[in-house]
Amino acid sequence: MTQAVTYERETKSVAFQGKIIVLESLTPVLPLKEKEQRKKEIERCLYEVFSKYGDRFP
Repeated sequence: MTQAVTYERETKSVAFQGKIIVLESLTPVLPLKEKEQRKKEIERCLYEVFSKYGDRFP
């Protein structure tokens, strides 16, 4: 059974080059345990990338 994901919506209107642009951000609302698990996975992936290419920058 798949659980429906709900999203938190954040909307901003900004001026850019004389025009109004509407920016909309959707963030999933997750249980704390799943949120922490996703954060750890992202951190692990970022660590792999930066450790692989870190020696290219002084």
